[in-house]
Amino acid sequence: MLRFLVCLLVLVKGVHSGRLQVQGSNLVKDGQRVFLSGTNLAWVNYAQDFGHNHYSGVRSKMEQILNELHASGGNSIRIWLHIEGQTTPEWTNDGHVSGMDATLVSDLRSFLQSAQRLNILVFIVLWNGAKNEQYHYRLNGLIVDTNKLQSYIDKCLQPMVHALKNEPALGGWEIINEPEGEMIPGHHDSNPCRDTSALEGSGMGWEGRLYTADQIQRFINWQADAIRREDPGTMVTVGTWNPKPNTDRFGFKNLYKDSCLIDAGGRSQGTLTFYQVHTYSYQGHWDGYSPFQKHYNDYGLDKPLVIGEFRESEAAGLKITDLYNYAYYYGYSGAWGWHAIENNWGNIRTGIEWLRGRNDQQKGVFEYKVAYMGYLRFYLISKMEVADDCTPVSKMEDVDD
Repeated sequence: MLRFLVCLLVLVKGVHSGRLQVQGSNLVKDGQRVFLSGTNLAWVNYAQDFGHNHYSGVRSKMEQILNELHASGGNSIRIWLHIEGQTTPEWTNDGHVSGMDATLVSDLRSFLQSAQRLNILVFIVLWNGAKNEQYHYRLNGLIVDTNKLQSYIDKCLQPMVHALKNEPALGGWEIINEPEGEMIPGHHDSNPCRDTSALEGSGMGWEGRLYTADQIQRFINWQADAIRREDPGTMVTVGTWNPKPNTDRFGFKNLYKDSCLIDAGGRSQGTLTFYQVHTYSYQGHWDGYSPFQKHYNDYGLDKPLVIGEFRESEAAGLKITDLYNYAYYYGYSGAWGWHAIENNWGNIRTGIEWLRGRNDQQKGVFEYKVAYMGYLRFYLISKMEVADDCTPVSKMEDVDD
């Protein structure tokens, strides 16, 4: 049973009040436990939404998504920024960062202020490791060359964080999306923080086996440290492709725990404030480690955990309402469906609406009827559906009005 409060913070008082904080394994705001119910935007024009006055061309669409998210009862959104460095930040010919263009900060601030008016928290993803494309050489330089990485920190990251840190809608920063896409699996090392041997055959490295774990950990550590030194109260995370590299259980190693990040990068404040995992079924089945097969406690983590990407079409036959419901009742701190600029945005909104106003502070997971029926559905999904009153009915039978 859950022994702590389960509260969906609707942000009625808005993002004008206290900041998001970590309290043990929970996210809290204004003394209440928070569930981040929302979506990935994640872009309108890939790598061209902010900076160089790009926001003026996508503002109406992005604000439309914010308004629809708010109308559905959502309170948070995840957006992507540099990706591989296609248009931001500014680069020298040899791959160092020279600064920011004139509108990067103002574009981001405009979006944040639009979100603030709707009581939505924004989480900004800096980089993407899930694709290796034309401009990857720029991101590669930051990962392998510490001088180039420091140039980004000095000329872009710290000034950007400084400029935006007082924006109430800024929920936090994500260093990189799915760095495992370019990480080397199957590497044996006496240091467990650098050992990826258990991940051989896991799918890690799908865009190329390019970087060791400690190279990625240093990349994260230095940027997280810079962010937290500039804005000590902000949230910092990484979007992990799968729970496997983010837990010390089931024979795996948590590559992103504090000790591993500090060991690789040496910067004491370069740690995450909450964890984030992504999950998609393959050929109609989960892999046995999905958060939709586990309770948060099963991973043995010391920080809150948000399910940062998922979608109904790759969810082993489950409905979007099952997914949001499960995330809410099984100990997680948030759920962000993937993603709003796709034809499943209406489906994601259905999931978000399912949690609208939910605040079951006196209920345990298995005491609450809806959660219990959701639990049964995970085992009976091929044969059963749940009616509006949460009673199970056969798919072959009609449900009376």
